[in-house]
Amino acid sequence: MSFFKSDTPADLFKHVLVILLATGILVFGFFYVYLPITTNHGETIVVPKVTGMSQAELEDYLDERDLAYFVDDSTYDASIRPGTVLTQEPKAGEKVKEGRKIYISVAMKNPPVIKMPKLTDGSLKNAQLILKSYDLIVGQIKLVPNIQKDAVLRQFVGGKEVAPGAAITKGTRVDLEVGDGLGNQEFPVPNLVNMPADEATTLLVGQGLQVGEIFYQEPEEGQTEGTVVKQRPVPGPGTTIRMGQLVDLWVAGQAPVKEVQ
Repeated sequence: MSFFKSDTPADLFKHVLVILLATGILVFGFFYVYLPITTNHGETIVVPKVTGMSQAELEDYLDERDLAYFVDDSTYDASIRPGTVLTQEPKAGEKVKEGRKIYISVAMKNPPVIKMPKLTDGSLKNAQLILKSYDLIVGQIKLVPNIQKDAVLRQFVGGKEVAPGAAITKGTRVDLEVGDGLGNQEFPVPNLVNMPADEATTLLVGQGLQVGEIFYQEPEEGQTEGTVVKQRPVPGPGTTIRMGQLVDLWVAGQAPVKEVQ
């Protein structure tokens, strides 16, 4: 038996219209009355600038503005007061709802502990770049006699040698001991006079010395072309030289012609 058996088409239309109207009122009330009331729809707060503030005063400051904060990162910087807010998200000026958390990063009180990098057996320039990348400070650079010029020989912290891998805090000053390229081994100046120039240069390199300037001059009587006729420093009793130092040569004859590439 149909509920609307005795209803006319006009009555059925009225019933459907009432149902649609009631449904529309419910939908309208849910989306435009209930939801705005329960979610504070349309009510926003402009995010204040909190970078540069102290974390200690941040809670009350944000609580007064119906906001909160959460520390999601921390960084150490010796030049910044510990607890200072470094970054924030959302940024200042953005609009958010009440109760929104502001994610911040703050400056750490104590520097983090890291492993001491290996600086020895590398160049001074490379060591300086490594120290900077580790947030360590380049301290005193002490030159010591060693044939390895600008090579890092030892690394120190507080006057004590520190090994690679040792625990060290960021911001620590690291002193370096670097070779001066000369060495400390002294020996008599070799006598190269009357020696063929190529043999003389080979001898110098073999003794840890460097060939300096080579001057060519017309051979005098009794001088053989291509031989060393003079050198600096001059060999003699008590005259010594250190490894890595330069020796200038004067050679009889014309300078060799360089091939054009």
